Amino acid sequence: MKTEIFVAELKSAQDFFNRSTRCLTEEDSNFAPVPGTWTVAQQVAHAAQTVDWFFEGAFRPEGFAMDFERMGAEVGQVQSLTEARAWLARSFERALADLAGRSPEELREPLPPGVMEGQPRAAIIGALMDHTAHHRGALTVYARLLGKVPAMPYMEMEEAPVTA
Repeated sequence: MKTEIFVAELKSAQDFFNRSTRCLTEEDSNFAPVPGTWTVAQQVAHAAQTVDWFFEGAFRPEGFAMDFERMGAEVGQVQSLTEARAWLARSFERALADLAGRSPEELREPLPPGVMEGQPRAAIIGALMDHTAHHRGALTVYARLLGKVPAMPYMEMEEAPVTA
């Protein structure tokens, strides 16, 4: 279980998220497809918050915070895509630094009781990849509803024109 592999996977998740959502702009911040759903900015903020949540929960003795109402309220306050993207960048930066400083032995230790209980701590990387993929997918739908064409997440490509 090499730490470098997990660092590379986490960097990929960040790159995929950023690439597939970069067509969204600050003007799109408060777009939501229907009332009662998160806005563009809130989707990104939630992705950021979850990076923090996974790393805090995996490596602290009391495990994962389960106050989802409080966390949802925190995300609900975000009104700016620029602010949300900055939060996401800081979250990934902290997570990558934390992960790079962990030994393979630490990453093999079991997660505390609760979320993903008993799995190796490294399992949070796969969960984070799934979670960010879920939200970047939702945001690509938002982008399409706004008449935008999201980039392919897995590599840089010349963007094809929108066809009817």
